[in-house]
Amino acid sequence: MGGSLKDAGDFAVVNNESPMSAEEFATLYRRDGITGAHVIMLNSIDSEYYEATKREALSALSAYPGGLQIGGGINADNARGFIDAGASHVIVTSFAFSGGEIKLDNIRALVKAVDKERVVLDLSASKKDGKYYVVTDRWQKFSKEEVTKELFDVLKEYCAEFLVHGTGVEGLKKGPDLELVKILSEIDHPITYAGGIATPEDIEEIRRISDGKLDFTVGSALDLFGGNLKYETVKLLSVAR
Repeated sequence: MGGSLKDAGDFAVVNNESPMSAEEFATLYRRDGITGAHVIMLNSIDSEYYEATKREALSALSAYPGGLQIGGGINADNARGFIDAGASHVIVTSFAFSGGEIKLDNIRALVKAVDKERVVLDLSASKKDGKYYVVTDRWQKFSKEEVTKELFDVLKEYCAEFLVHGTGVEGLKKGPDLELVKILSEIDHPITYAGGIATPEDIEEIRRISDGKLDFTVGSALDLFGGNLKYETVKLLSVAR
């Protein structure tokens, strides 16, 4: 879906529809020893399609226990169920930033449910008036929280790592948000950057700017998802550190 994701009933502009199931992707990653891949359930919990989406996600977790992270509608009540189903981590945004601001009580409840080492806080960011802000609800709502070192310093006590999508470039395959990459490079905590990566050179530029501190994830540009960036190339780059 990428940056085209918008609420319109339960539909969005689709960049690519793969013939592979979630279970088949999970089996591929397990075979190749790829860890930390993301399974994201895009249908909201109140959608009539959520249960079908959840079943597909659970099939992936079952195929690769301990190898995949899961996000989409995760909260303190359901997080443990996904960990027990095989997820290595749960990825959380909206529950942690309900109402447009940090909800530390929610985050603490989540940590109590699954332990901080199982929590990934998604601080996906969009730019407004020259500053980056955390966006929630499938990247459609700006929170009040500016993406700053101070914000990360507060939240790193509650998670194993951060996931940050540059939502302005996500799914466009036109290169990463290097300004955001520079900001993230100043953070002393594990971070995975996502958004816009389209070539091996993009990956090397992220590594250069961050001095190798940032991990990365590739979506729409990957040939598995209809793009031109070869999975085998990314696999080799991921271990050439």
